[in-house]
Amino acid sequence: MKKYLYFLSILFLGCLQDNPTIIFLTEVGEIEAEIYLNEAPITSKNFLFHINENHFNGATFYRTVKTTNQPYSKSKIEVIQGGLDSLENKFLPIPHERTNKTGIKHFDGTLSMARNEPGTATTEFFICIGAQPELNFGGKRNPDGEGFAAFGKVIRGMEIVKKIQNQNDSLQRIQPPIKILSIKIKN
Repeated sequence: MKKYLYFLSILFLGCLQDNPTIIFLTEVGEIEAEIYLNEAPITSKNFLFHINENHFNGATFYRTVKTTNQPYSKSKIEVIQGGLDSLENKFLPIPHERTNKTGIKHFDGTLSMARNEPGTATTEFFICIGAQPELNFGGKRNPDGEGFAAFGKVIRGMEIVKKIQNQNDSLQRIQPPIKILSIKIKN
């Protein structure tokens, strides 16, 4: 039944014409983002499905990656990461939409999916702080060079993103995590 509802939601989301706007309501403020439905349809529809099903309500921004807290990385990045942060993720992974196909690059405010191997993204996402070319296809952040699936951009609230990035952390884990009270589709 869950798979049936998932596919119905995906069909419904396929009817949307314009790029929808979403609002993250966090305990430290609001972040508004545009979702690039046409450029990254698989990733965008997956993210919107989880919003429609209220899966992100109660999720957190739990990770901050800064140039100062990744001493052993040759390819330093700056992002905040959020989502369900579950080791036992119950959602199906989606195919990987590479930046060389979508044309969406990892610039300041870009929304993208976290993953291990290509094709393993589910509900974990991140927001870039500054340009992060190492996260694009061909970048060196992951040894596979496949990059991450970018699917949107913050259009209001980067000051909140930076506030989350500057929280206290221990080994990149925000202490305490910042609660995501809800994520809603604005239009």
